[in-house]
Amino acid sequence: MSRAGLDKDPHDVARMFDQVAQRYDLTNDVLSLGQDRRWRKRVVELVDPRRGERVLDLAAGTGTSSEPFAEAGAMVVPCDFSLGMLDVGKKQLPGLPFTAGDGMRLPFADGVFDAVTISFGLRNIHEPLQGLHELLRVTRPGGRIVVCEFSTPTWRPFAAVYTNYLMKALPPIARAVSSNPESYVYLAESIRSWPDQKGLALRMVEAGWGRVEWHNLSGGVVALHHSIKPS
Repeated sequence: MSRAGLDKDPHDVARMFDQVAQRYDLTNDVLSLGQDRRWRKRVVELVDPRRGERVLDLAAGTGTSSEPFAEAGAMVVPCDFSLGMLDVGKKQLPGLPFTAGDGMRLPFADGVFDAVTISFGLRNIHEPLQGLHELLRVTRPGGRIVVCEFSTPTWRPFAAVYTNYLMKALPPIARAVSSNPESYVYLAESIRSWPDQKGLALRMVEAGWGRVEWHNLSGGVVALHHSIKPS
């Protein structure tokens, strides 16, 4: 899983997210042209949270992705390594149990969650394979995972347009709406270097998850990968 040029110190990445926390949700909405809300809705549908289930929402940021799980009756734990994100989230959603945690060393016991999910955060774990291992560890046998992440557009002509948008259009848009636009240059580079749909599926299997399936959203700009922890 190539991370060429992206071997930032994890503490630097955490500080980067601290700096964008205040306007993070607004910036994502603008940069995705409003599509991020549809993507997150599909995550909830695929996780299919049930009343009383324990759900871990890793890289939850300000908790925008966690709230629908709570509304469905699940006991959701929003977890993130950015204290700035958690602080903003706690002010907006004081009823959720925001928890600070490193994706490579999650602060939870083995097998305590019925479902785990991570949206647009696996790229930012310093060792994504270790992150997938940790998500497996804290999931009960037979539990499920849903990974929502940027991926590779399936239509080749569009792929070129998309790459051009990431590297040329995204930074100036970010400068207009973000509290730390330079951070989005890093994010654009991390998206461009991320493996395609099959590549991520193979890494999930390598981490110990069962058969992995994926669904493309917005022509493959985003992909949802899901699997079950073997019993």
